[in-house]
Amino acid sequence: MKIILFGATGMVGQGVLRECLLSSLVEQVLVVGRASVGVSDPKLREIVRPEVGELAPVESELVGYDACFFCLGVSSVGMNEADYRRVTYDLTLSVARVLARVNPQSVFIYVSGAGTDSSERGRSMWARVKGATENAVRELPLRTYSFRPGYIQPLHGVTSKTRLYSLVYRVVAPLYPLLRRVFPRYVNTTEAIGRAMLAVAEQGGPSRVLTPADINLAADT
Repeated sequence: MKIILFGATGMVGQGVLRECLLSSLVEQVLVVGRASVGVSDPKLREIVRPEVGELAPVESELVGYDACFFCLGVSSVGMNEADYRRVTYDLTLSVARVLARVNPQSVFIYVSGAGTDSSERGRSMWARVKGATENAVRELPLRTYSFRPGYIQPLHGVTSKTRLYSLVYRVVAPLYPLLRRVFPRYVNTTEAIGRAMLAVAEQGGPSRVLTPADINLAADT
């Protein structure tokens, strides 16, 4: 498979990139982002753009890919709904529309989160916006899947760029095996998310929306 990856410098994206580069299923990974990932690998190509949603100048370089893993996202903390929608809904749709045009019927996997509100009418702002994004992407001529991970434990040197989150993950890391046993339906790892994306891109998924338990199950196939 040939994969396009957005958000490779974020915590989830780092883990997904690692699994793509390790997988024998993957022939090439094209990373699109605002900064280089700082990784050298024969499979890896990069397009560095200050505005990743403006793809017209590089559209021809996106042709011929089998799947896109969209791991780009920001925290809603401290943001109003209009700004959060701009960097979540608008950005995701601008990318997905281009890929639907140049690679119709390819797989598009969007990372949202547990608690996303498909009705778009709930009280939680981030959940409404994520739900609207999932719904809009699903209308495009792509084979779309939404991943809704729960608590995510970074593995293999993957780190969060947010200092507070990074500290929390380091503190929780020794407890993760216990969390996995006690709450198996609510926790994931960066490794599991990456492996699950590859499995779904190759074989399809159990549904258009994958819960934390679905993600772990797909990762083990």
